[in-house]
Amino acid sequence: MAAFPVVPLDVVTGGRTALILAPHADDESLGCGGLIATAVAAGQPPFVLILTDGTGSHPHSARYPPARLKALREAEARAAVELLGLPADRIGFLGLTDTASPMEGHDFQIAVGDILKTAGACGAATVLAPWEHDPHGDHLSAHRMAQAVAGRGRLRHLAYPVWGWMLPADRMLPGEKPQGYQLDISFWAAAKQAAIGAHASQYSDLIDDDPQGFRLPPGLLTAFSRPYETFVMP
Repeated sequence: MAAFPVVPLDVVTGGRTALILAPHADDESLGCGGLIATAVAAGQPPFVLILTDGTGSHPHSARYPPARLKALREAEARAAVELLGLPADRIGFLGLTDTASPMEGHDFQIAVGDILKTAGACGAATVLAPWEHDPHGDHLSAHRMAQAVAGRGRLRHLAYPVWGWMLPADRMLPGEKPQGYQLDISFWAAAKQAAIGAHASQYSDLIDDDPQGFRLPPGLLTAFSRPYETFVMP
């Protein structure tokens, strides 16, 4: 993926609104923070839809029970996209259960329908969601939802790696060699890092009463300090 060509914003977005599906609050900043800032500056503010409620990151915290943790994760996401220039009315929350986002069945179809309504309301031409090889169930769920939305809504579909950057370099993936694009985000690199930093519950000691709570590994954060973002054609 490091050899993907660098392209203008319109090649990624199709020159219109992009709908960014983030399985969790923070994925929008990690995978698409630079794109968000670039698109806002170009007069094409995307719409960010956070799919899960975020309550799975610290399930044993007494100070942050599910309702409080959900509110915190939403507040962090709002603060993050604000740092990228995105207006407050351009982010939404679907509220699916964190760590249990559906892959198929009735709940999956309901979610796809809700996403389609959001795509129609914001006039999206492209839907972006995590890469199918991200080793996380909620990310695969988001990818499959994007596929369904793109098919039913006749939208373009591109994928962004998050946990996929942690795969071993010699890992053989099924199917053909990935194809895609890189977007130069060097001008917005500082804004992207600030947006990532807004998700303090995911990398700091903000929630310190759950020893088994989630924390973004430094190796993953390093992958998002690059001056470009990567988008894969599914």
